[in-house]
Amino acid sequence: MDRKTHMDAFGAAALITFALHLAFNQVVIKVTNGGFNPVFAAGLRSAGAVLVLLLWMRMRSISLTVPREAVPAGILSGCLFALEFTCLFTALDFTTVSRASVIFYSMPVWLAIASHFLIPTDKLTGLRGIGLLLAMGGVALALLDRSDASASLTGDLLALTSAICWAGIALCVKITPLSKVPPAQQLMFQVIVSAPLLLLASLAFGDLIRDLQPIHIAGLLFQIIAVASLGFLAWFWLMSIYPASSVASFSFLSPVFAVILGWLLLSEDVGPQVWVALALVALGIYLINRRPKVV
Repeated sequence: MDRKTHMDAFGAAALITFALHLAFNQVVIKVTNGGFNPVFAAGLRSAGAVLVLLLWMRMRSISLTVPREAVPAGILSGCLFALEFTCLFTALDFTTVSRASVIFYSMPVWLAIASHFLIPTDKLTGLRGIGLLLAMGGVALALLDRSDASASLTGDLLALTSAICWAGIALCVKITPLSKVPPAQQLMFQVIVSAPLLLLASLAFGDLIRDLQPIHIAGLLFQIIAVASLGFLAWFWLMSIYPASSVASFSFLSPVFAVILGWLLLSEDVGPQVWVALALVALGIYLINRRPKVV
């Protein structure tokens, strides 16, 4: 498809579907943790994604070669990726999908703050500043809500750390030579570096296998194929077609869908304070990603 200057019906439908896909993945991780040590599952996911990506790149005749100057940033992004999913998978062992998602998808908040200081053309002004305050208020509200006995502060803080690592990866791509590397190679860096780190780290988190059932294996395969490799490639493909700001503006839907799915599929108790936190974070993310129309 040719590059678009505006969002069309196909793009909107694809991005809504992708947001739902990412939200469902939070539920899948929570379920998969019942059969695998969370960090071990994250490592297996990265290792499996390496194989899928290699096959896909070979079929598309995409080279694995990257500029030498981009290698340090690629390794850094892979290390951040490993820490991000160590924290996220473990967080979902301690807390609910709804709470973890509200906090995890606050990533644009931390990216906006870092970009304000590090990227001269990406300053916080006007509605973006208001969005930042709203989203930060939502995260604080979620962290302060201790009414749910099935949630823990440890899990919430791990989800927050994961969001900050995700923002770090995005910033790394923005301000380093990694920005000149095609998306497939960027993703390959992240999974090929993170796989051994996660598998090694998993040894410190207890038994590698729990009460393993077919549903847990299916969940892991879903994450490998539909999320960590082809799913992220689909995201990069949409970014290559539609304006980045338009694509990013749909990110507020992921925490909304995740809270709803946690409530519907896992029977999570979502209290009023979490719904308010979700509304603040979702509105804040929308305003942070919104760009004024060029007249």
